Amino acid sequence: MNYDSETCIGVLGGGQLGRMLALEARRMGFRVIKWTGGDVSGAARLADHILTQPFDCPDTLQRFIDQVDVATVEFENIPRELLEKVAAHVPLIPGTEAVSVCQNRELEKSFLADHGIPTAEFRIVDCAEGLAAALRDIAGDVILKTVESGYDGKGQMLVRSEPARASADQLWQDFGGGRAIVEQRIDLAAELSVMVARGQDGSTVTYDPAENEHRDHILDVSIVPARLPQALLDEARTIATRVTQALGYTGVIGVEFFLDQQGQLLVNEMAPRPHNSGHHTLDACECSQFEQQLRVICDLPLGSTRLIKPAVMWNLLGDLWPSETTAPDWTPVLKTPGAKLHLYGKSHAKPRRKMGHVTFMGDTIDEALERANACKRALGC
Repeated sequence: MNYDSETCIGVLGGGQLGRMLALEARRMGFRVIKWTGGDVSGAARLADHILTQPFDCPDTLQRFIDQVDVATVEFENIPRELLEKVAAHVPLIPGTEAVSVCQNRELEKSFLADHGIPTAEFRIVDCAEGLAAALRDIAGDVILKTVESGYDGKGQMLVRSEPARASADQLWQDFGGGRAIVEQRIDLAAELSVMVARGQDGSTVTYDPAENEHRDHILDVSIVPARLPQALLDEARTIATRVTQALGYTGVIGVEFFLDQQGQLLVNEMAPRPHNSGHHTLDACECSQFEQQLRVICDLPLGSTRLIKPAVMWNLLGDLWPSETTAPDWTPVLKTPGAKLHLYGKSHAKPRRKMGHVTFMGDTIDEALERANACKRALGC
């Protein structure tokens, strides 16, 4: 199904990913309607029209499907019931099943295991007795994770090996019960991610794997190309492509990996949308992950993923802001050759809130890193 510049793209969600998608859509002549499900942040205001009613509002659902030609998701935690209702009336890319797998850790881990895709050892538990059995089965430290609504380190508890795991009853009580995953804690050599775009015809392209460094469970910097052996990077691309094929996925997806000390790649999780670690593609690649998403949605040929220059992406969190409404002095960034500042239009900064990012480019990865680190120091990081 081909679309033209009169196409109206519906976006479920109202954050910065939808903002960057809307910017690319405007450049390409498409219209965008966002259904935020709540208040409007500055990140949503680039859409042609915004719907703010809750996601369970039937009148807003009707308005949304009446106005859009095709729909997509800006983040994965959209109610499945809403995804099904939208998909019953307009094409939804990615589809309901793929999003549902990625929004639920139990479904996600089970999917990976069922398809022979390497991941950390895990058990599903729903009571203290199940937790006790899982702790006996999995040696060493483990991570206890909620099944749903977990991102940026939320809904996780580190459980160290003896003696901390002596009382499963107390651990389960401290965690809050419910349904959870007990996952082996990996002794990490590195973390990386691969952005994949898969078209409606099944054609697939991958971006250069990004080497990711986190701070307090939130992505701090992404380094591209990753400073790892080429054979390992090729393997990551191959596994990421297998994931999209097994999911029957259509759209852009981020596949996140752990690399353990033995050199084994393990899939950690999947993001059924453009991803934070792919933001460098806006400046450093021939076709950005957001333009790629639009190309898939509109059944256009996939774009080139070629990296124009080595790049380092730095996440700007609200902790960097002197006050909720006072932005840092960006002079060090603006004076740096090859630096591109992206702010998301959010009026109030909060700790850990993603407020923007900077892409630093250089002729070499060392040059890009040197520029990024100099700016971080100048801004007190």
